[in-house]
Amino acid sequence: MSFESVVGEIRDRVVPETSEVESLESAVEALTGRAEAAIADLPVSAETELVGSTARGTWLAGDRDIDLFVQFPPSLERDELERYGLEVGHAVLPAGHEEFAEHPYVKGQYREFDVDCVPCYAVEDASEIRSAVDRTPFHTAYLSDRIGPVADDVRVAKAFLSGIGTYGSDLRTKGFSGFLTELLVLEYGGFEAFVGAVADWSPPIRLDLESHGDRSFDDPLVVVDPTDPGRNVAAVCSPRNVARTIHHARALEADPSMEPFEPRKREPLSTVEVRAAIDERGTAPVAVRFPTPDIVDDQLYPQLEKSLGGVEGTLDRAGFAPMRSARFADTEESALFVECAVGRLPAVVRHGGPPVGVREHAEGFYESYRDDEVVGPYVDREGRYAVERAREAQTPAELLEATLFDVSLGPHVESALEADREVLAGEAVATLAERFGSELAAYFDPKP
Repeated sequence: MSFESVVGEIRDRVVPETSEVESLESAVEALTGRAEAAIADLPVSAETELVGSTARGTWLAGDRDIDLFVQFPPSLERDELERYGLEVGHAVLPAGHEEFAEHPYVKGQYREFDVDCVPCYAVEDASEIRSAVDRTPFHTAYLSDRIGPVADDVRVAKAFLSGIGTYGSDLRTKGFSGFLTELLVLEYGGFEAFVGAVADWSPPIRLDLESHGDRSFDDPLVVVDPTDPGRNVAAVCSPRNVARTIHHARALEADPSMEPFEPRKREPLSTVEVRAAIDERGTAPVAVRFPTPDIVDDQLYPQLEKSLGGVEGTLDRAGFAPMRSARFADTEESALFVECAVGRLPAVVRHGGPPVGVREHAEGFYESYRDDEVVGPYVDREGRYAVERAREAQTPAELLEATLFDVSLGPHVESALEADREVLAGEAVATLAERFGSELAAYFDPKP
């Protein structure tokens, strides 16, 4: 297939039909009417604004998300904004429920649409925001007069990034937000130009659409927010996802096909298949299984990452040579998984001291150890004192059993581990396949 034919076919898939657009517009009109009626009963003024991809005309066919913001005066106290915002939200969505980001908002359904009714401050400038959501209306205003000519190309770009798994600015994905995708396609002038540019990226990449000037950002991809020069729109993008996007852009450019636009569905591995993979690799995997903390994903996944890093670092420093690691989670159970190259270490570990000729330090070392239960002190070939002492743990599982709460853990993860945990080693980790078979399939057969 040619690049043009691939893009044409994807465009036909992702651009909404007229009937779908009309359905969305009708829902927005009705929801806005409810919000304005509720605002009229408040003792303060407020304005409603549709934001996000539905406001900018870059939403994909089949998407059912409406983000309706209620903008209150900056003079309003935070507790009043929350109270009035929820009052409007419940009037807009009587069957909705409250969720919490930086402050509470109401989430629910209207007709076939998922709706967020979010209060924010109507600040004069994006640099004056009082919460992260205050910035969103500025993004909509910035793109409203610019994005039209490339709106369908943005849709194709979103489908591409979704297909390769790098679309989404949540802290589980750490990928490209909708606003970032829109800015990139706008800057490069279309989807094909976007793919060509990304294929040539060599991080760190810096884009400054409004020429705001130098700012200090230490990220692999920097796109200076055109409405707030102190912010990098791409800050959440992980180095891995930037690199994966470069890889897939090059692959699409070299061999255009529908494949990158279609997310891979990994067939779950069975426990038998996981045991076979472990046996074939000859490695020493270890995992800690525990109840998933009852927190939102944007809190959960950073804590899982932190905890996994702590566990992996401890195993590495002990000499078990971690090769790769992963974290798995669903609503009920989570697991920290580390595959080690070394499964058993000697019962003793050598501890080197100073050269014997460095009198003060050497005598101090010798006196510290000569009455301890160690082998030595003795003088090694380099003329240094050394001892051999009992190793704390000979296997990865023994180490985690002994030191798990000494490593750096996320606070909610630590509490969950204290309540209930199970350390799995070797082929026993295959039992994770009962719940995380697809994740293990991706782990044992990794792709860019």
